[in-house]
Amino acid sequence: MVFTARQIADFLRGEVVGNPDVTVSDFSKIEEGKTGTLTFLANPKYTAYIYTTEADIVLVNNDFVPDKPIKPTLVKVPNAYKALASLLEMANASKPRKAGQEAMSAVAPSARLGEGVHVGAFAYVDENAAIGDRTVIYPQVYIGENVKVGKDCILYPGVKVYRDCVIGDRCIIHSGAVIGADGFGYTKDRERYHKIPQVGNVVIEEDVEIGANTTIDRAAMGSTVIRRGVKLDNLIQIAHNCEIGEHTAMAAQVGIAGSTKIGEHCVLAGQVGIGGHITIGKNSRIGAQSGIISNTKEDSEVMGSFAIPLKTFLRSNIIIPKLPDMYKQLTALEREVARLKEKLGGEE
Repeated sequence: MVFTARQIADFLRGEVVGNPDVTVSDFSKIEEGKTGTLTFLANPKYTAYIYTTEADIVLVNNDFVPDKPIKPTLVKVPNAYKALASLLEMANASKPRKAGQEAMSAVAPSARLGEGVHVGAFAYVDENAAIGDRTVIYPQVYIGENVKVGKDCILYPGVKVYRDCVIGDRCIIHSGAVIGADGFGYTKDRERYHKIPQVGNVVIEEDVEIGANTTIDRAAMGSTVIRRGVKLDNLIQIAHNCEIGEHTAMAAQVGIAGSTKIGEHCVLAGQVGIGGHITIGKNSRIGAQSGIISNTKEDSEVMGSFAIPLKTFLRSNIIIPKLPDMYKQLTALEREVARLKEKLGGEE
């Protein structure tokens, strides 16, 4: 599709600076801009490229003021990055969606498919499953017994959803993700482990996105719950009976042990490890590779993890919060010693 700068500005409620009739039909990065494309400038580190880019339209923040003449037409908006996201979403929504059941796919007689559902080749929808309107199921997806998938979802190739799980509207699940595998539940009798049957399920609410090869285990009893708006990166493990609060985001390789509750609007950076049966307060920020073994309060900002002998770690952990005060005391003592040396030296 082709859009003019004026049409884009009207959609974004922005201001055109330059030729309002210039047209674009694609997107590009500002440093690789080509004729006929739209790009954006949000990070000041890329400002130099706005003077050399070949893109015809550049989204910029309202406060951007050029130092010298600029070739492309500008569309000024309050937040260029957010505006780009809106345009990309519009362009993506305009693409035709597949519908209908492809050959070599299979849908059980008792399964229910909504209007406009697409089932790709080698996908299987098991007994009593229900798929909402306009949901797209790519090839090699497995939808287990009694699973419910909402409207306008996308399940990319190789997704596996075990029995009894529930997925809300407008969810995106990327290739290789597994929803509802057994939780890691065992009891030990002397030297032998005995499996504890995991009879719960996974409930995923609306507008959740789950990255490739991420795994969410079913509950031992009850539900593992992913609240609405959660965004999960690739290669994340969420154990049985966890609850992830609304609009929380996690980067790759996060691991969360069983029965842990993560509050709403939290951000977990890459390779964070969360212990079991603890609570992370809402709006918490946890830095990369942090290991969390106790509850955090709301609005916490924490980071850090290292492996040392357990008894040493426990003793050290008691001291760490006292280090700032100890440092002040040490500095004061050093000054006092220096004054005493000066005084003693003067008396000699």
